Amino acid sequence: MSTEPNQTKTVNKRDLLVAGSAGVFAAAMVGMAYAAVPLYDWFCRVTGFNGTTQVATAAPGNILDRKITVRFDANIGPGLPWRFTPERTSMEVRLGEVVTVDYRVINQSARETHGLASYNVAPLNLGAYFQKINCFCFTEQTMKPGEKRDMTVVFYVDPALAKDPDGADLDTITLSYTFYPQREAPRPVAETTSPGKGGRI
Repeated sequence: MSTEPNQTKTVNKRDLLVAGSAGVFAAAMVGMAYAAVPLYDWFCRVTGFNGTTQVATAAPGNILDRKITVRFDANIGPGLPWRFTPERTSMEVRLGEVVTVDYRVINQSARETHGLASYNVAPLNLGAYFQKINCFCFTEQTMKPGEKRDMTVVFYVDPALAKDPDGADLDTITLSYTFYPQREAPRPVAETTSPGKGGRI
């Protein structure tokens, strides 16, 4: 008796298994690619990795006598016609002290423009101790031609920094913001025609 039909069925099953496994693997890789960005963002926010600051909802329970200098840096990405500066370049704060600082933004173009700010803290390993209560980052800002606006940052440096051996000799932290251009969101166009044309208004 010929065994060719059985061999063919075996080969077909094997091919289907390989194809199915490849499909599952490809789908898993696509899923991981989409999940990588939010997972990385979550990891940075939890650990302070890469200078990512933390988000606080209230002031800490204590303020230490130890002081640290916080430097404020402002940058503009290519293609965004804004002027972006901090109200001061640096200030001395106590650990646990809540501080408010304004950044001034000016749209220097004759048209409405849009920008989005990202940030980081240096040294990078100390982002976990920089706690923001209020910030303008990651919120698209729309500026009219020539508009000036003050954008506020409220923060404190976590008193827990005093217990970190890596921060024992630290005397300066830099908070850096960069605004990047954003495309204008498409706006709905109302259907209008001139009177007497027989169309809708």
